[in-house]
Amino acid sequence: MKNFADLYSDYLISSSSYATSTGMANLLSIKHDKITRELSKGNYDSKFLWKQSKVYVQEMTQSKDIVTLSFDDSIEEKRYTDESELNCWHFDHVFGRSVKGVNFLTALVEVGGMRLPCGVEFVKKDLWDTDLKTGKKKRKSSTTKNELFRKMLRECHGKFRFDYVLADSWYSSVENMNCCKKELKSDFIMALKSNRRVALSLENKHNKEYISIETLQPGQQTVEVWFEELDFPLLLTKQVFKNENDTVGELYLASSDLSLSYAQITTIYKKRWGVEEYHKSIKSNTGFAKSPTKTIKTQMNHYVLSIVAYIKLEWLKQRTSKNHFAMKAQIYLAAQQAAYIELRKLSTPRAA
Repeated sequence: MKNFADLYSDYLISSSSYATSTGMANLLSIKHDKITRELSKGNYDSKFLWKQSKVYVQEMTQSKDIVTLSFDDSIEEKRYTDESELNCWHFDHVFGRSVKGVNFLTALVEVGGMRLPCGVEFVKKDLWDTDLKTGKKKRKSSTTKNELFRKMLRECHGKFRFDYVLADSWYSSVENMNCCKKELKSDFIMALKSNRRVALSLENKHNKEYISIETLQPGQQTVEVWFEELDFPLLLTKQVFKNENDTVGELYLASSDLSLSYAQITTIYKKRWGVEEYHKSIKSNTGFAKSPTKTIKTQMNHYVLSIVAYIKLEWLKQRTSKNHFAMKAQIYLAAQQAAYIELRKLSTPRAA
């Protein structure tokens, strides 16, 4: 089935409940077996995703506007799906506990309000390890998320132009910073954990005089700092903000571009929020978790095709000036209206 990816992703967008082969077969008058076979044998992975977004991304990145490449992972809870190396237990920092589900890392390029995924990798816990404290066996991944980050970053670097790499504190390791700046000659803005230690000058670095960034109060300014393991300086900023529950939060940002101001650093980093909106959309609008697929192959194929559906919604957003949720509501309303008309037909008494 040559156009299966198109048909399946369109079906995911138009569907308002669970995405099943039977449901798609009934809707499009396609044999159920063909859909099941394609999901089982098709190769829908990160390379396929790039093919779907390549033309759009290459056109977008010709813009003179700032192009950002954001990385972030998310966990989609799948508590009732059988455990496997793909669907297993991961620690979720949002809830502060482990949840059973799928953990995936996305590279998202953004320019001029357009956000498109250009790569995705799934965390597979394909090894077993024994906990020294409890003696119990637990799953672990042979490839860490930071290793996936560097792999995806190198792939993106060879495909299109971007000005800044954006990532949260999970990905602000020295290895990742060196990969960006030293290896790929790309600038980055990354969040830092408050316990990171820095030197305030090159001389202090040589003398091993390091302090915690928590002790710094730069205000709405930048401070040039040196990390012990890096041979280039960074600009450090600190944001103070109020959370929804009226608590005060702090965000430390490190930029490898020494020409940026405080306002520029914080403004550019805000673009990373686009990854959160992407996560929300694929989970709510394209049925990322709404498939009863059983095998790792069919599960991954479904996940990637749901991200392809997101690409379609993002492109339609530019044409219609409507966000993903507004378009989904419009589609749902049209479906309800069609159902109501059909009900009226069924309810109309037949002429004698």
